[in-house]
Amino acid sequence: MNQSVMSLDRRQFLGAALAASAAPAVSAFAASKPLVVGGLPVTCNLTLPVSCVASGNQFEYSKYNGWPEIKESLMAGRIQAAYMLAPLVMDMADKKIPVKIVSLGHRSGAVIMVRQDSPYQTFKQLTGKRIAIPSRFAVDYLFLRKMLAREGMTPKDIQVVEMPPPDMPAALFAKAVDAYCTGEPFGAAAQRAGYARTLRMTRDEWRNYICCVLTVREELVHEDRPLVQRLVDTVMGAGRWLDEKQDNRNKAVAIAAGRKFFNQDPNIIKFVMENPTDRVTYGDLRMIRSEFEELMQLSIEAGTIKKPVAYETYMDESFAKAAKAAPINL
Repeated sequence: MNQSVMSLDRRQFLGAALAASAAPAVSAFAASKPLVVGGLPVTCNLTLPVSCVASGNQFEYSKYNGWPEIKESLMAGRIQAAYMLAPLVMDMADKKIPVKIVSLGHRSGAVIMVRQDSPYQTFKQLTGKRIAIPSRFAVDYLFLRKMLAREGMTPKDIQVVEMPPPDMPAALFAKAVDAYCTGEPFGAAAQRAGYARTLRMTRDEWRNYICCVLTVREELVHEDRPLVQRLVDTVMGAGRWLDEKQDNRNKAVAIAAGRKFFNQDPNIIKFVMENPTDRVTYGDLRMIRSEFEELMQLSIEAGTIKKPVAYETYMDESFAKAAKAAPINL
């Protein structure tokens, strides 16, 4: 039997049992804490480990290695919430998969890396070269396309290679690719090791860049709005806390580097947080319609979304509008 069907049957059984005993109504989600939230081990998702710890484990981080795996888990109902690529959520919602964006997760955080010893200073010099991206749905790819367009180029002028971000630094070191475009800390890993440098950063080129968004299945919204609101409040609180002072970022590095979360070298995550300090930012998590519409237009031009998707189809602003940033005591 399909797992999502099994979960539904269990919720119906619990609901009937509670009604029969005249006990207070409690949703299955509220009765089975913590809420599992999927994410990737990337600094664009850093508000998630902070939120999990700060919430007293109301939320539990589930690490995935790639966007396709998170997508499949959300589609099957194995998880009810996750950090996802914004264009991918638009496409999923358009295909009648019941998901909604309820919050941003970060701003900025993508880089285009080349070898330290390479002559590349402009994109014209990358003509015909191999450039790795995480996915054609990734906003990193849209960032690359924007940079190419500024020099009158298109992706046809380069060789685009899709590759998991953790494999990119080694591929650049081995000269299997000439450049790569991805989120952190996979740019910082190669830069800190001394064999790579940034060609472009979103902090300099696309200040309102957004990539990862907090996404939930609609049944979670219907069955436990207070839980979704607490999650959004905590994520927003984590974002403000991260941008308040460097000491908070140092605490976040120690949390995220642990085996329970990213399981990465803390020095690499710390490098992202310091070089420069606004390489990734988290304090401004406003959801601005025009920014999402720009992302959609860029995605349509890239061919990853076939037609415009109505804003209300993939977005639920109600939680962000009602949000009260939770205090983060860590």
